[in-house]
Amino acid sequence: MPTKVALITGITGQDGSYLAELLLSKGYLVHGLIRRSSSFSTGRIDHLYQDPHEPDTRLRLHYGDLADGSRVSTLLERIQPDEVYHLAAQSHVRVSFDEPEFTGSTTGLGTTRLLEAIRMTGLPCRFYQASSSEMYGVSPAPQSETTPFHPRSPYACAKVYAYWITRNYREAYGLHAVNGILFNHESPRRGETFVTRKIATAAARIARGEQRELHLGNLEARRDWGYAPEYVDAMWRMLQADEPDDYVVATGTSYSVLDFLTLCFEHAGLDWERHVRFDERYLRPTEVPDLIGDASKAERLLGWRASVHTPELARIMVDAELGRGTVPGPAVTSGGTARPVPAAPHGAGLPVPPR
Repeated sequence: MPTKVALITGITGQDGSYLAELLLSKGYLVHGLIRRSSSFSTGRIDHLYQDPHEPDTRLRLHYGDLADGSRVSTLLERIQPDEVYHLAAQSHVRVSFDEPEFTGSTTGLGTTRLLEAIRMTGLPCRFYQASSSEMYGVSPAPQSETTPFHPRSPYACAKVYAYWITRNYREAYGLHAVNGILFNHESPRRGETFVTRKIATAAARIARGEQRELHLGNLEARRDWGYAPEYVDAMWRMLQADEPDDYVVATGTSYSVLDFLTLCFEHAGLDWERHVRFDERYLRPTEVPDLIGDASKAERLLGWRASVHTPELARIMVDAELGRGTVPGPAVTSGGTARPVPAAPHGAGLPVPPR
């Protein structure tokens, strides 16, 4: 059987790194799109590095930007992927209020540029769009594929646009294009400015005496938190289905930020009330109170179901920060050997919005 070829945008992110591992373990030739920067941003995939001069290299990285449609078209023509996983975006909800135009251009219009490049080049590839539970906003929980969208942030608005343009290209041009509506999914590779990683890191640092306080905003927001390595498996399953469709991926459970905070600090042997301080700067202009996903369609049609839920997720993330545990999941090197996932260093000097 010929080797399948995949292109991942956003390969240096949490989901991109886990997806690259999964596809490599399945024998794919994986191409990744990365933005040029004066500093390296490949920390999450450095363990997958292969010498590009070797003829049998199965992970290849390319500079490019979703703002440059001609570059995207050129790469697609050269790579000829069987599957395209579009994960790249400005993905921080709170930051999107500060940078709404940039968020719309990358998260929304970036999807259009990629779809149009596929259409113009005539590639018979399958396309995955990383949609988000944030699109539901204040629509009542639980949310499924038929729940109306009510976005409450520039990020969510851009994701709604990307969702509908993906469906439009599927219906108008017959592209095999799917939307994965993923609810919150976390791991030790989560960016340090996201609330789950921020809490887990703080719990470990406070336990080691390296930090005294943690500043957070809204503790009442409830989310359906799952484990990222399991969610990239759902992405892959979507593109293996005979017919393109849209799927919710979630655990079906709901925990508040306060719940996650309590779980992490208790696992580190701490009382969170002694260390956590409220900071109104971390509040969003419009909040999303409760997201709970109904993933019954994905279970029925794809055979996918979450096995890691929030309490175990909190333990996994704190243990990774404490350095006393290994992380389960498909963390596979290019040679096929499972290995622990290292925790990233703490960016103590960075601004850290909670969500």
